[in-house]
Amino acid sequence: MTAPDPTSTSTNELLLRVLGEVSALNSRLSGLENKVEALSPAPAPSRKSSIPNGTISLSGSGTPISIPASPSQSLPQPQGLSALSTSPPPPAPPAAARHPSASDPTHGGMYSSRVILTTYPGQVGITPVPLNWGARTPEERGPVIASRHKDSIKVRNAVGAYAGSYSIYRALSIASGQLSPDHRPDFTNTEPPVPFPPQAGWFASPAGDPWGKHKIVALDPWGHLAPQLFKESHFDKGLDIRPTIAITRAHIAMGELDVSASLGNLPIDGTVVQRAPHGGGVELNVTKAAVEPVWYLPGVAERFNISEGTLRRALFEDTGGMYPELLTRPDLKTFLPPIGGLTVYIFGPPEYIRDPTKELTLRVHDECNGSDVFGSDICTCRPYLIYGIEEAVRCAQRGGVGVVVYFRKEGRALGEVTKYLVYNARKRGGDSADMYFRRTELIAGVKDMRMQALMPDVLHWLGITKIDNMISMSDMKYDAIVKSGIPIQKRYEIPDDLIPPDSRVEIDAKIVAGYYSGSKTLTAADLAKTVGRSWEDVEH
Repeated sequence: MTAPDPTSTSTNELLLRVLGEVSALNSRLSGLENKVEALSPAPAPSRKSSIPNGTISLSGSGTPISIPASPSQSLPQPQGLSALSTSPPPPAPPAAARHPSASDPTHGGMYSSRVILTTYPGQVGITPVPLNWGARTPEERGPVIASRHKDSIKVRNAVGAYAGSYSIYRALSIASGQLSPDHRPDFTNTEPPVPFPPQAGWFASPAGDPWGKHKIVALDPWGHLAPQLFKESHFDKGLDIRPTIAITRAHIAMGELDVSASLGNLPIDGTVVQRAPHGGGVELNVTKAAVEPVWYLPGVAERFNISEGTLRRALFEDTGGMYPELLTRPDLKTFLPPIGGLTVYIFGPPEYIRDPTKELTLRVHDECNGSDVFGSDICTCRPYLIYGIEEAVRCAQRGGVGVVVYFRKEGRALGEVTKYLVYNARKRGGDSADMYFRRTELIAGVKDMRMQALMPDVLHWLGITKIDNMISMSDMKYDAIVKSGIPIQKRYEIPDDLIPPDSRVEIDAKIVAGYYSGSKTLTAADLAKTVGRSWEDVEH
């Protein structure tokens, strides 16, 4: 009998043939793995996955995502991975003993001889500590555990790593032998100096809330208390649990504040505004909180009206394959992204923030290194920041409280490199206000990536229920705050005398785009008349 023409083979026959070849390859791979383990001087025990071959369907993704899950592709258990220890972490060995060796596959003993690329739900030995986002008590909610510490890796319940963008430097410190990968911090005397108790926004919202099921999805509301709340139940049992929020007290000294005080515009009250001990200027008493991002993925997806599957896929695909567990661990709903966080500055008694009878002034500011730190005059960022600080102080001096929230979103979250490329295009192409946003869109593809829908989370964490004075012209910030359920009574634009001449391009373009202005009305036709300096005007 003549063999059938391959071109006429049915689809099912082709699939069966492919599956047969894949099965054969898996068997060969499994055999090779066994040979490698047999050659290893200290083989790591195999940790087989209990999920079958095929696909893992991400909740709400619409279509399943294929994930290799055959036993031959299961993940090994690293050496030294044992049951949870109740003993304190061992002291770090000398750096020289831990420094990686090019001839040592375990890199000086820092790592197992086999690499854990990802994990899977239901995998043998993987038992995440329960984490119930929005629960009303810390015991019900549970800690956020993102560490790959040897005593934590089997129970971690979050994708990513602690410390946000600084997690990369931690990895580099370990690789260079400066830091032991097993180090766990000593949190003695690190608790907040002032109480930040639970607020209504920390918990799941009532059914029908237009902002969604949760007011907070971009930070861990218990993050400032994690070492204390979970010490006996988790940390003392060997788990590496770290705070994602830290609160402290400090003083602020800025040249512009000295000028305002000398002119009598910022009275020295001895409480909020004090004389500096040196130099004859003034300093401000503040309470401040540093916050690292912790994303509850279902809530973030809901906030942007996308599926959780789409969110996970984008975070994986469009970051060069960052964190495979975004795809392989749909059971882990929390993600610590490697991005910048935010800092909250509080002027006046912190407890007044959550007291609706007290006046509250707010400035939400997005980072601009060129202006905020170095005084560049192409934008209004530093002048507006100083104005916001001074108004926050005046509010505190009137018996209220002032809050400045500083987000690390350089260049409208496009980054400083993109921002400088835009500057070049503006100055070479004629810096007119009618092309202000267009220049950015041509380079970045979008004019703004700050995602203000996540911004109000910190306000709900603080317990803010209304804002008397909003020191901002941004329509995006205003809309996000109001939609989240916090009313704003009055908005303040930057005073005209604080606007550097070269930043008029920015302000006029933003007003026409929808920014608030109670003093100026502009049309699109007016923007062509607002022109900034060219390079010839500033070269020396």
